[in-house]
Amino acid sequence: MTRMWGDQPYFGLDASFDPDWLLTEAQKELRAELIELCRTTLRPNAVEADKKNFYPRANVDALASLRLLGLIVPKQFGGRGENTVGAVMVAETIARYGCPSTALIYMMHTVAVAGLCYRAKGNAAIENLLSRLDDEALIGTASYTDPETGGHFWYPKMSGAKRTEAGWHVQKKAAWTTSSGYADWYISQTTSPDFAGDYSDLSVFLFMKDEVNGAPGKWEAMGMHGNQSGPVEIDTVVPFDRIVGWPGDGAASNDEAIDPLAMLMYAGSYNGLGLACIDVAKSHVTRKAHVQYARRVADYPTIQDSFGRAVMEGQASRLYAYALAKALDDATENGSWEIYYKDPKAMPRAKFAVWAFQAKFLSTRFSYEVSDKMLATCGGRGYMADLGLERLVRDSKAGWIMGPSNEITAQLIGKWALLGPDAVDWWNQRVDEPVMMNEIGKLDAEGKRRLIEKLQAGLMPQAAE
Repeated sequence: MTRMWGDQPYFGLDASFDPDWLLTEAQKELRAELIELCRTTLRPNAVEADKKNFYPRANVDALASLRLLGLIVPKQFGGRGENTVGAVMVAETIARYGCPSTALIYMMHTVAVAGLCYRAKGNAAIENLLSRLDDEALIGTASYTDPETGGHFWYPKMSGAKRTEAGWHVQKKAAWTTSSGYADWYISQTTSPDFAGDYSDLSVFLFMKDEVNGAPGKWEAMGMHGNQSGPVEIDTVVPFDRIVGWPGDGAASNDEAIDPLAMLMYAGSYNGLGLACIDVAKSHVTRKAHVQYARRVADYPTIQDSFGRAVMEGQASRLYAYALAKALDDATENGSWEIYYKDPKAMPRAKFAVWAFQAKFLSTRFSYEVSDKMLATCGGRGYMADLGLERLVRDSKAGWIMGPSNEITAQLIGKWALLGPDAVDWWNQRVDEPVMMNEIGKLDAEGKRRLIEKLQAGLMPQAAE
């Protein structure tokens, strides 16, 4: 099965390596349109954005021309109403054939859109924004990270919200936000207006560009130059209809909208990036010849073994992501947001959380490792910028350390597997009593007296209340 790249056969893996049985005919047609857009627009802009370190706004506009900014938006609000499998396919296609930086911009936009779709019904501000995404090419982003909690993005320490007569006064500091200063709108999560110390009590708010202090042009990084990530600071009052859902709804939003889409869009993007490395390397080794042996590089068994392993690792990660996306679609009436409008307490996606985090790990590990293998396969030629692999190698490293980093993710999954889901303790609420008693046992009499005094001092304000 030959995939075309303009009027020429595509230089990478052919279409027989795509799991097309998972896609509908409409999704295959959309992919073909998107691949052509990648060839004519996204890929050339990726090279320029990398060289000049600028935000690829033209790529955002191009995606809007295919009505992809509203990809998962319900049709009643003017979107395509695409399911989760389709969203993964689009992310993979953008990263593989087009621009990895644009794939991450699109990933964070889609995550933000999911947060809005989850509670869109009946909120005029949200419904209005969703209806304009493609017509006005309004790119969004999710600003969830916190300077004090690192990759644990669900744990906002430096944030808060209060109810005032004029609306919600929201204060938020985010360490890293894709499209910082470039996005047209943002969603962000803070502790709730009635926060009393429980960090699982979270709320989500919608902000327009002029209500956010971003950091445009400050992004100096190893790769993903078009991503333009950076800090964000919010200190503003927004109207009451800018709360997404209601106070305290943030944890449910994480489970049902933010986390599932984020982890699967990670998977689509980084699986696509890993495949892009294989594609470029294939184009080199099938053309490069060693005349002294009358053989191409691709004719060596060692190279064939390396490519075979790389392809199979990629396919395993891809099929994992698509299978999980299909499971989410099966649980949500084919990715419909209507289920939450009928039953706001519905939680069909939450049970897949442990699977979603694994999708992020598998895809970003694949991308990270296969880029090095393909660089070694291409030798000195791969080190040169004009082949196109060098840029992809740099881009491929970002996923491993994006929140939650792969170290955090692996530890989370390991703890879950060994000790059960409650042991994960997302908001640091469970007391590790054996460790506590062991540490207390190390204190001498004077140390124990000081500890008792501190504990009693802490109890006095509570007693007064």
